[in-house]
Amino acid sequence: MNGVTRLSALPCGRRGKWIVLGVWVLLLAVAFPFSRMLTDAQTNETSAWLPKDAESTRVVELSKRFVPSDVFPALVVYDRGGAPITAADRAKAAGDVAGLAAVTVTPKGKDEPVKLVQNVLGPVPSQDGRALRTVVNVKVGNDGWNLLGPAVKDFRAVAQRDGGGLNAHVTGPAGYAGDFSNVFSGFDKTLLLITAGIVVAILLVTYRSPVLWIVPLVCVGFALQGAQAVVYLLARHAGLTVNGQAAFILTVLVFGAGTDYALLLIARYREELRRHEDRHEAMAVALHRAGPAIVASGTTVALSMLCLLAAVLNSTKSMGPVMAVGVVVALAAMVTLLPALLVIFGRWMFWPTHPRAGSAEPAERGLWARIGARVARRPRTTWIVTAVVLGALAFGLTGLKTGSLRNEDAFSGTRPDSVTGEKVLAAHFPAGTGNPVQVVANAPAAAAAQSALASVPGIGGVRAAGAPRDGLVYLEGVMSAAPDSEAGFRTVERARHALHRVPGADAKVGGGSAVTMDISNASHRDQNVVIPLVLAVVLLILALLLRALVAPLLLVATVVLSYAAALGVSALVFEHVFGFAGADPSFPLWTFVFLVALGTDYNIFLMTRVHEEARRQGTRRGALTGLAATGGVITSAGAVLAGTFAALGSLPLVFVTELGFTVAFGVLLDTFVVRSVLVTALNLDLGRRMWWPSALARAGGAAAEAAGEAAPVSR
Repeated sequence: MNGVTRLSALPCGRRGKWIVLGVWVLLLAVAFPFSRMLTDAQTNETSAWLPKDAESTRVVELSKRFVPSDVFPALVVYDRGGAPITAADRAKAAGDVAGLAAVTVTPKGKDEPVKLVQNVLGPVPSQDGRALRTVVNVKVGNDGWNLLGPAVKDFRAVAQRDGGGLNAHVTGPAGYAGDFSNVFSGFDKTLLLITAGIVVAILLVTYRSPVLWIVPLVCVGFALQGAQAVVYLLARHAGLTVNGQAAFILTVLVFGAGTDYALLLIARYREELRRHEDRHEAMAVALHRAGPAIVASGTTVALSMLCLLAAVLNSTKSMGPVMAVGVVVALAAMVTLLPALLVIFGRWMFWPTHPRAGSAEPAERGLWARIGARVARRPRTTWIVTAVVLGALAFGLTGLKTGSLRNEDAFSGTRPDSVTGEKVLAAHFPAGTGNPVQVVANAPAAAAAQSALASVPGIGGVRAAGAPRDGLVYLEGVMSAAPDSEAGFRTVERARHALHRVPGADAKVGGGSAVTMDISNASHRDQNVVIPLVLAVVLLILALLLRALVAPLLLVATVVLSYAAALGVSALVFEHVFGFAGADPSFPLWTFVFLVALGTDYNIFLMTRVHEEARRQGTRRGALTGLAATGGVITSAGAVLAGTFAALGSLPLVFVTELGFTVAFGVLLDTFVVRSVLVTALNLDLGRRMWWPSALARAGGAAAEAAGEAAPVSR
């Protein structure tokens, strides 16, 4: 095997393939029990996601001395659709108190039920006499978050029973948390089935083989189990914070990225099977040629994800290691287990079209060869027109709304009962009921702090909760505006401005509105820090891989242009097609990391092959051969990745739907237009200058190319 390293031959050697398979089977046996426990390691408390130095975070920590940090109110609100409440209604609500207090939930895998209700307060009538409100304080503890969903269902069952025309809804912080929990409950399995179905369908179309798709799918399954096990162990023993959102995005990323790497390797393996009789040798050459690109792609994605560690928002920071683990494990499976399985099963896996040694390579005269020929006629015109169109699409960014989404706008499709309940509550009670502004101040300045808080416009009532402790006092103020509204955020800003000016108080303002506002501010800060860091990492890896500067700079520019165009189109679709109220503040950063990292994957797939062919055939012919050889696999990989992210749209949450749509659209735009047309046109127009300052760009480039052609290359 001329030019084939022993390392690339190891997973596909006559003995090595069996060793690799045995190692992976052993790893799966060890990993499987841990992967099943990932749900139990998830942390969904608000404090776990706050910026460490935010003012609201300090309030969460300090307020534990006065009120339990793990107790959240579920607000049960009764009404008759605007009609006055009757005596029978009041009796019914009062009778529900015992039933609400008696609600218990049995944790998964346990026999003993758990009582989550700490106490029940009410019912309290509204001033207009048209509604009643009961507060059910729920103690979540360490495991209670996983039980909130069924607990809230039971609260509704109690309150809505025998109403006689009286409506009952459960809302408030615990009500919303329960509805979010119910949305996520069991969705990991649903998402797994949807994603697997999409991948199978695309692989069947790509390979036109009824059996070949099984091998990459098995490898992805191994990788997913391994990644989930590693993430679980990091969460349990290394302090990594994981929530339900991170867990299911991990599933999508492992399926998408893993299948992409499999597509690239199988495409190169099929090429080499046409050149080598021995399938072991064919796979060794394929790994030797495609392996560096696959490893570089996986490394780029993993390092880009780890750039999220520079974020101050914990929910963003913790996402980095989770995604990096998924990519690394998927990469390991695709360069070890996949080659071993393909060689074990042999050529028959490609049935009914066996790639026989000596047969012609169809890509040389296929669709992408014809597209390359068209682009080659007017490359400069092609890339200029393409760039202008992408720039025009990017103008949609001016309409992207990235303020904090209100709870009622966070769900897509059918709105849950907590949203309806909040509207009823706001119509008859102060909108901030159940989610007050929280203030912790020095005890000697308690009176001044309480007076300052009461004077803030938008604060309807102030009370001191408990006696002073450790020299501190705890105050609560009820807002007239909804806690997740712009008016609520302005009230928090006014409260902070007033209380920070109280001499000697050292007051800190927190609560639900403050948390949301601080998260939004941290998201914008993270965007300004992480995005340049990701671009620097991608640029460095491309420069090292391609041994050039011009090509990496242009490739990064195309990725950013593609990202902007995808975001611009998405903004228009969100507003005018889906009717969404806006996007989460972290949405631009998340989509940037996914699209830039994954878009760079396709740059690497294409440009490493172009570089290889340019050394043999010259820069112009190398660009066309590289496109013809990789165009099909890149578009297939893009379709797989887009399909897996589109599967996120099946979850009825606006943020997840927006993320899935934008990444899916951006990946398709990148693969079908940017990588295949724009980058190819730039390659053809710039020629050798694309590879400056490497040997291909110098005046003696022809001699360098001739030397490269004369060098032994395993084909």
